[in-house]
Amino acid sequence: MTELGELGLSSYEEKAYRTLLVTGAVTATELSDISGVPKGRIYDVLNGLSARKLVRLQSTNPQQYVAEEPQTVVDRLLAERAYELTQEWDRYRRLAETVRSDLFPSPPSESSLWLGSLGSEEMALALQQHIGTAESDVYATLGKPYDDASWERLQPEFEAFFEGIAPDVSLSLILSEPVLTTLPETFPKLLEDEPIDVTVRTIPDPVLSFDVIDSLVTTIDIPHPLSSDDRLGTVGIKDSTVVNEFDRLFQSQWEIAEPLLN
Repeated sequence: MTELGELGLSSYEEKAYRTLLVTGAVTATELSDISGVPKGRIYDVLNGLSARKLVRLQSTNPQQYVAEEPQTVVDRLLAERAYELTQEWDRYRRLAETVRSDLFPSPPSESSLWLGSLGSEEMALALQQHIGTAESDVYATLGKPYDDASWERLQPEFEAFFEGIAPDVSLSLILSEPVLTTLPETFPKLLEDEPIDVTVRTIPDPVLSFDVIDSLVTTIDIPHPLSSDDRLGTVGIKDSTVVNEFDRLFQSQWEIAEPLLN
């Protein structure tokens, strides 16, 4: 494929355009004879080039065609390709959302409860999808059941969390003191290496583990009744009254928490 072909011209369109650059204004019949584009195709080719503003038709008798300047043509072809690529990117994004919807664990229709233990693959995927909805800020508090679990168990969810969050989202994170003892010594460095605005504070014993995203939705972890180091599942709530209460709860804890990272 030629370079003009890669930019979107067919072989006949390229022959016609290159010929017009040499000949100047000619009729369609003359252009067909000189360029080798069949007479049965020449008008379709010229009409296509004219519609894309790569050639123009002069009001003469007989009518003649003239090529637009090469710089203008290249710019227009590049703009066409950029638009096509944007459309293709949007199509892939829509396809990805469909695939995510197929893979993402759906809550039961009668409730907003997702059942899943700490560190499980399905809950790591759910967490990544959930955090990926944030556009502005995320408030998160981690206490029970995270403070009794091992780092090996928590690591998949921490990794999913930071893979899901967008670089321009601000993260305010409260960790219980027991959670800090569970995390590896390199954890502060891991947070500093993340390409997001993250601030971490600690308190001895949070009321519960939850997050608030963009003040629009909150999810609450439900500790497992038979295992202190596990979670039964999470509850998602979009009711504004409830979300506002959890927003206020986070802010009250944030005020008394001690800074870990700034």
